[in-house]
Amino acid sequence: MMKELVPDLFTKGVNYLFPPACGNCDEAIWDNTGICSACWKDLTFISDACCRSCGYPFELSSGDGLLCGACLQMPKSFDQCRAALVYDEHSKDMIIGFKHADKTHLVALFTQWLSSCGKGILDKADFVVPVPLHRRRLLRRRYNQSALLAQRVARVHRKRYVPNLLSRTKNTSSQGQFSMSGRWRNVRNAFELSHKYQDEVRGKHVVLIDDVFTTGATLDACARVLKTSGAASVSGIVLARVTKE
Repeated sequence: MMKELVPDLFTKGVNYLFPPACGNCDEAIWDNTGICSACWKDLTFISDACCRSCGYPFELSSGDGLLCGACLQMPKSFDQCRAALVYDEHSKDMIIGFKHADKTHLVALFTQWLSSCGKGILDKADFVVPVPLHRRRLLRRRYNQSALLAQRVARVHRKRYVPNLLSRTKNTSSQGQFSMSGRWRNVRNAFELSHKYQDEVRGKHVVLIDDVFTTGATLDACARVLKTSGAASVSGIVLARVTKE
């Protein structure tokens, strides 16, 4: 009993002297949840009332199995995607901080959200795979935020984590500077399946993990490679998704 109390008391002492900061507003918080209550209440989590393909949230639930206008107009290569929350002014800074400002302590919190929104998808997963960065961008950033998430999600759900299943062969420009159609062109033929897994991926259910879904172009490009190589299904779980262009 005493051995269990010592680390707990030590952690509480450290948190008292150096209180952790909210991952969104940087205000001190008195626990290690990652986000303060004020910021938490402003986040918009996505419910089950969404497009069965891309996970676009519907304001009203009109029945299961509906597709949004974008997916009716352009069917996706992936089977389905689910997002934990809406990417907006309340979640943007937190996610950018995780992605670019070394706020990697948020992985634990984000993993809970990904696990919640993607539970049904993860149940049948054979591989959990991050959307890869090009090696040049990885050197500049020092870590792949999607890989941190995918590794933790795979561990929690006892699934096989395969960080090198896909590689990014084109050092594509940031998607943020392109129009919707430009984003699709930018990532076309940008990904490649590792030769090591050419045979092993056949018939497997692959789950891709990424941070933000905007148009679905990146996820679609990855899924197309995997489906062409014989994957039985390719689904995505993302931290947040854009709902307004």
